[in-house]
Amino acid sequence: MSGRVNERLAELGISLPEPPAPVAAYVPFVQTGNLVFIAGQVCFIGDDRSLSGKVGKTLSVDQGYQAARNSALNTIAQLKAACDGNLDRVKRCVSLRVFIASPGEFTDHPIVANGASDLVGEVFGEAGKHARAAVGAPALPLDCAVEVESVWEID
Repeated sequence: MSGRVNERLAELGISLPEPPAPVAAYVPFVQTGNLVFIAGQVCFIGDDRSLSGKVGKTLSVDQGYQAARNSALNTIAQLKAACDGNLDRVKRCVSLRVFIASPGEFTDHPIVANGASDLVGEVFGEAGKHARAAVGAPALPLDCAVEVESVWEID
């Protein structure tokens, strides 16, 4: 389906992955009113598990940034499904919660989380400006480095 956001994705050379299937007892997204809540999306694209581990221990900050970007790609793929394939329905990214697997002494969470925030801004422009939390965690599902949970406003 063509549209403004799909054209922007093409300009950026971005191809969205297939929306990942849930790995436990939850649904990938829930819509209530004009808000869509996207369940936490891990940083694995397809079968690629190269971004597993902890940022600041087994992965660099740059790899963490890429992991956050991958999580945002999976998020946008889920959002597209929630919008029946039409990302032009997105009015705003309300918030991102970026969870980063990292050791206790790691403090570069905001830099890693920018991987998700930067992608959302590149794709959605002004509508991509959002509130955010960047939080360290001792471990994340499937040993992923980053997981992103989000809230979106759609029409």
